[in-house]
Amino acid sequence: GVAEETTASGLVIPDTAQEKPQQGEVLAVGPGKRSDSTGELIPVDVSAGDTVIYSKYGGTEITSGGEDLLILSARDVLAIVS
Repeated sequence: GVAEETTASGLVIPDTAQEKPQQGEVLAVGPGKRSDSTGELIPVDVSAGDTVIYSKYGGTEITSGGEDLLILSARDVLAIVS
């Protein structure tokens, strides 16, 4: 049979459909996001130079200066690799 995982919300995801995480180096980071309730700026937890694992289907691919780059939201970053 196919191995599967049940998420906290009860969705069953077969191993064949789970995304494979991707890894990359952070080149630049924006200022953060404004809190919906207070308007306060919430800084991002990653810094330029960090190596991160991100969701395979997250982000927007662009080409700049002949390099393929990926613009990610903080929610697409799964982990920082030390």
